[in-house]
Amino acid sequence: MTALSVNLNKIALMRNSRLSGIPSVTAAARVALEHGADGITVHPRPDLRHIRPDDVRELSEMLDVEFNIEGNPFEGAVGEYPGFLQLVREVKPDQCTLVPDSPDQLTSDHGWNLVEDGSRLEPIIAELKELGIRVSLFMDAETEDFGMAAKIGADRVELYTESYAGNYGGSDQQAVFELFADAAKRAGLAGLGVNAGHDLNLDNLGLLASIPNLEEVSIGHALVADALMIGLGPAVAAYKDILISASTGS
Repeated sequence: MTALSVNLNKIALMRNSRLSGIPSVTAAARVALEHGADGITVHPRPDLRHIRPDDVRELSEMLDVEFNIEGNPFEGAVGEYPGFLQLVREVKPDQCTLVPDSPDQLTSDHGWNLVEDGSRLEPIIAELKELGIRVSLFMDAETEDFGMAAKIGADRVELYTESYAGNYGGSDQQAVFELFADAAKRAGLAGLGVNAGHDLNLDNLGLLASIPNLEEVSIGHALVADALMIGLGPAVAAYKDILISASTGS
């Protein structure tokens, strides 16, 4: 069955708008796990707009499930931000998802071009794996670089699903779904595990989860938006129910 990793960035974004520490990122993690989440994802950025280094440290200490840290491995130290790799070295998460975003991006919006960046990523991947961390690369479904991702040492790829979400419910839905199913197949043939994430929600998750061998989805923005309407626990449970149904064909 596909695992659900809950991204807590938006919880931290709300918390950062006040000085009270509310809502608590660690408390949100506990609620998510109590309602079926299989793991927790965070994406710290140098501008500290949401998840902060201390959040990463506190989550690492409390979690006994998969902890996934996303980010750009080339981001260096800025003020309280120690640099992405330094933070990962410190907490040693279960999985590290490397993402090619720049500090001024609103959110991640494209996957790696490994022809350009593969040689720079290879020693970083080797170091992370030496620390016992599973490495996933954020990739576009259209890429021809899955073989290269495996060659430079990645364990998994995370398919960037914005185009799938954007076409869901439209005339191109089936064609785009087939593109992602084919991408997952090609990644698998290259020896890679497959994750997925970005703009997944209660409407579009079920179809994507029918892709064979999809190991994990990371969902944050839509899940937290749903939580505002129905509560965090029920929102997590609703997403988890979709994945269970997809695995059983019911």
